[in-house]
Amino acid sequence: MTAEATFSELRPLLFSIAYRMTGSRADAEDILQEAYLRWQATDQATVQSPKAFLTTIVSRLSLDALKAAHRKREVYVGPWLPEPIIGPADEPVELAESLSFAFLHLLESLPAAERVAFLLREVFDADYREVAGTLETTEANARQLVSRARDHLRARRPKRKVDPARHQQLLGEFLRACQAGDATSLVGLLKQDAILYSDGGGKRAAALNPIYGADKIIRFIQGLLRKNPGEVGAYPVDVNGKAGAMVTLDGRADTLVTIELEDEGQIGTVYYMRNPDKLRLPA
Repeated sequence: MTAEATFSELRPLLFSIAYRMTGSRADAEDILQEAYLRWQATDQATVQSPKAFLTTIVSRLSLDALKAAHRKREVYVGPWLPEPIIGPADEPVELAESLSFAFLHLLESLPAAERVAFLLREVFDADYREVAGTLETTEANARQLVSRARDHLRARRPKRKVDPARHQQLLGEFLRACQAGDATSLVGLLKQDAILYSDGGGKRAAALNPIYGADKIIRFIQGLLRKNPGEVGAYPVDVNGKAGAMVTLDGRADTLVTIELEDEGQIGTVYYMRNPDKLRLPA
């Protein structure tokens, strides 16, 4: 098999790794391009496992990208949310949860090394020797990194999975209530301690900080409606493997909306993606 064919065969996996590590489609594509150049410059005859070799390259490039991104995100205007994948997710079922928008956002709370170690070990089934090799550390330290990340994420992830049909139903009810400015319905849909994150990237109107509490979320939604008069619509889209919606204003894509439900069946988190640089629709 040629170098190009080998890379093409592994490309979906490599993109999956880079995207989860960086939370950015653009960064993931750049990483794969650099990885391919390095692969071409390598004597493939000396490589026992192209998969392990390329996974290590992509992981290390992702770690470098994460460190650089951290500096940029310190001056980012408002909350930074992952760049969504809009459209059907061509991913194995066992990877579906780790692709979700909420999970990627949660990964942002981890230091770069913990994020890489956790994803390699817990999502992509690398052994600790491979994790240590990628991070150029000891196996003992690799185990500590994974353990810290696991404990941190366990405390913040939902205790059980939510039925997709229930998720779709509440998303539809939430959108209808938002369009109608129906505060009473929104109160019933949102947990009292719900959180809304909105990413405008400094280019679109968005909250500069997360909004905590149902009452404040409702006022924010009502404020957006007042500031953006026009014909509001919405159509369903897949967002990172889950149901989401593209809200339109006068027929133009305006805001990507996703939600996460809590165990009680109410909406615990709302994500508004308004940054036009991250609203790339599938062709």
